[in-house]
Amino acid sequence: MKVFRDHRGMTQAQLAEATGLKQAYVSQIEAGTRGGSVDVLKRIADALRVELDDLT
Repeated sequence: MKVFRDHRGMTQAQLAEATGLKQAYVSQIEAGTRGGSVDVLKRIADALRVELDDLT
């Protein structure tokens, strides 16, 4: 996820805003300390303009 976010030039805060998530949650998903539901991962994939499979 971080690779795609960096490629898009987005900060965690910008990704969080684009997905309606808290920045801390985005950080935890990126770090692998917390998983995301399919809905959350789909919102992240949409914001990053990648396929859901790219994040899993």
